[in-house]
Amino acid sequence: MDDLAPSDSRALEAVDDFIARIAGFEGFSPETIRAYQGHLDAYLSWSQRSGTSALDPGVRGLRRYLAELKAARYAPRTIAAHLSAIRSFFSWAVVAGIVPANPADAVQMPKIPKSLPKTVGAADMRRLLETPDPGSAEGARDRAMLELFYATGARIAELSHLDIESFDLQAGTVRLFGKGSKERIVPMYRKAVDAVRDYLDGPRDSLLAAAGRCEEGAGRHALFISSRGNRMDANALRYRFRVLCLKAGLPADVTPHVMRHTFATDLLSGGADLRSVQELLGHASLSTTTLYTHLTPDRLKAAVKGSHPRG
Repeated sequence: MDDLAPSDSRALEAVDDFIARIAGFEGFSPETIRAYQGHLDAYLSWSQRSGTSALDPGVRGLRRYLAELKAARYAPRTIAAHLSAIRSFFSWAVVAGIVPANPADAVQMPKIPKSLPKTVGAADMRRLLETPDPGSAEGARDRAMLELFYATGARIAELSHLDIESFDLQAGTVRLFGKGSKERIVPMYRKAVDAVRDYLDGPRDSLLAAAGRCEEGAGRHALFISSRGNRMDANALRYRFRVLCLKAGLPADVTPHVMRHTFATDLLSGGADLRSVQELLGHASLSTTTLYTHLTPDRLKAAVKGSHPRG
């Protein structure tokens, strides 16, 4: 942003300070930080283009901004994400003494239509899990990745941060660190344990050796190792997941997060109680987990029939 007015320069500096601040908290994933940066950059561009003070837009100014996003045919969920980033920024700016009040507090969030989470059917899941070639180092790694997605319901960022020390294969459990660095222990089914053990028993070292790395190098603790011997971040895992989905013939809207939805839905369909699923997913609120009950009507009907006095 060239030729900024002094007030705009102050706003840009404030946004940079805000992003640096949230980047220092472990509860914010790199994806969230990038999203906040993008939303706030778009807001700053609009304020400069429209001649609106970025630090003092007023309620009407923010409503004009959201109206422009709506006119550009942004989805309600995307508009809500922009407003959420702006609201968080101004909340921080109030505490930092940069502005006297948060104008976004008086702006109503757009109504977001509720949609049920997408899941993967049993046949598609079986085909996906059988796609990697366990005879190659990359295939053994990819097989372990897919099994862990389905066995734990982990977020992709949680999987990318897994270390060898995260596992107790004897007990069949893995330690995950979720949002806000909240730790949870998740049990794994036998095939997932075997997939991880098979990967650690040779293929992982082969990936390090092929890249000219050793255990003292970049991949000393990381579970998932790239062909270059580095820890695979969320983007690398997402790319491998997409490649495997294409090979399995699954549609493009099957994402790593869909595996998390499928994990929760299949547990509830199999008779798991809502509180246990909440704990396994690392949800802070039970209301978030309750969404999955809409996908398991047969289980709920059976519960009423078997438990209600007039069932």
